[in-house]
Amino acid sequence: MIEPRYAEVAETIQNAQALIITAGAGMGVDSGLPDFRGNQGFWNSYPMYEQLGLSFVQAANPEHFEDDPHFGWGFYGHRTNLYRETIPHVGFTMLQDWIKELDLDYFVATSNVDGQFQKAGFSHDRILEVHGSIHHLQCTVPCHHNIWKNSAEYDIEESTMRSKNVPNCPKCQRVARPNILMFGDYSWLSKRSAIQEENFDIFLQNNDNRKIVVIEIGAGSSVPTIRHISEQLGQRQQATVLRINPREPQIRAPHFSFSGGAVEVLTQIYDAMN
Repeated sequence: MIEPRYAEVAETIQNAQALIITAGAGMGVDSGLPDFRGNQGFWNSYPMYEQLGLSFVQAANPEHFEDDPHFGWGFYGHRTNLYRETIPHVGFTMLQDWIKELDLDYFVATSNVDGQFQKAGFSHDRILEVHGSIHHLQCTVPCHHNIWKNSAEYDIEESTMRSKNVPNCPKCQRVARPNILMFGDYSWLSKRSAIQEENFDIFLQNNDNRKIVVIEIGAGSSVPTIRHISEQLGQRQQATVLRINPREPQIRAPHFSFSGGAVEVLTQIYDAMN
């Protein structure tokens, strides 16, 4: 038997005219990706950093690319390899089915740098990556403002978390870094994300005063960028937010709160719609 709130949400989605998916690190958990919740969560995934006494904030610091690039690329090269190998979970497919079957205009706003939405088949021009993408590179200096695809291969010595090779800037031949906004970052090139943000603004203008459903998945409060985006969208007329999070699902009415993971909750809604 379908719970009444799942039936209510299913009806809300079926009556929508546009869908916005806002996603944090929790979106990737069902694909086998860690969300690094707290230092212990990070160390469980990368025990070598615990031995080194480094937190996630310290490991994800742009200074490594200047001081010790092989160490800097140890973490980000390992992540690049992992994201390339990861298969997006079935929840991505459910969202795409709703978009197609209900003929919904849509957009994705995510703090994830893993490129999983593109890999799952979502249109590249319908995605805003607020923190950039690991699949794109820039000069560490930077000597110019170009951003290019990350096509480098990374051979990681996991006992030391060092990469045997590092990519270089094609112009100055110095070290390249991921086009990602890191902690304490002062040289991130935001041009690519700014263009995505313009596309998102146009989408919102085109859907002004239309019934919008915002499905927020796995966005925590420690880095609340995505939660803020969802809540701002929820203040628009005829906008309804569905917050899906196993630990911090609270959101004010008339929006919906679901405690659980992406696949678990989306499956319940999917069943209610069918």
